[in-house]
Amino acid sequence: MTGRFPAVLLAAGAVLVALGAAAVGEECATKTTTAIPAVVNDYPTNVRGDYIYGCMLVNGQSRDVLDKCACSIDVIASALPYKEYEEAETVMAVRQRGGESVAYMYAPAYRAKVENLKRAQVEGEISCF
Repeated sequence: MTGRFPAVLLAAGAVLVALGAAAVGEECATKTTTAIPAVVNDYPTNVRGDYIYGCMLVNGQSRDVLDKCACSIDVIASALPYKEYEEAETVMAVRQRGGESVAYMYAPAYRAKVENLKRAQVEGEISCF
């Protein structure tokens, strides 16, 4: 009789542990069904660095300005997907050539791209400077 009691007790304990683990597993499964928003970092590092470099050339070359410029590109990246940023930057670069050959870059569709970028830049300046 003494040999059988520990075996029954051990079996009952194993059943309780298994039921507890199943309950915890169900609870965890219901808690993790909500999707965690993914952080999108689609701006390449060299583009961020280029923006910060240009920003520092305009605003000064100190640690404080570095932090403000880095903050600014982060705000721009959160407001504007990289594809739109790249398109607007391209339009502005082509416009700098001047002349009749770039007149099509002033069409409403291209203006809207540049205006969206400028809006995001202003938002970055207001938030960070």
